[in-house]
Amino acid sequence: MAVLLLLCLLDMPYGFYQLVRFLALVSFGLLAYDAHLSDNSFHFIVNLALAVLFQPLLKISFGRDFWNIIDIVVAIWLIVQAVLLIKKSMDKV
Repeated sequence: MAVLLLLCLLDMPYGFYQLVRFLALVSFGLLAYDAHLSDNSFHFIVNLALAVLFQPLLKISFGRDFWNIIDIVVAIWLIVQAVLLIKKSMDKV
């Protein structure tokens, strides 16, 4: 998902952005659900907010420059979450 968000920085066809929005909704929804099961309320709230932000039905209209900033920040958030999950799973071993 982080790679897809970073690809949004390029000039892509409109359908690509629609696909990314849908995949982001599903991805952040799943991450929010996983955070809820793990009793991690901070990650739950952030991922739920990101699911709402990226949902494709009621689009939130920002300028392209602002969406680029959002895409970069969210990609970093996803990478940090992945590193934390990997570290957590390694600590259990």
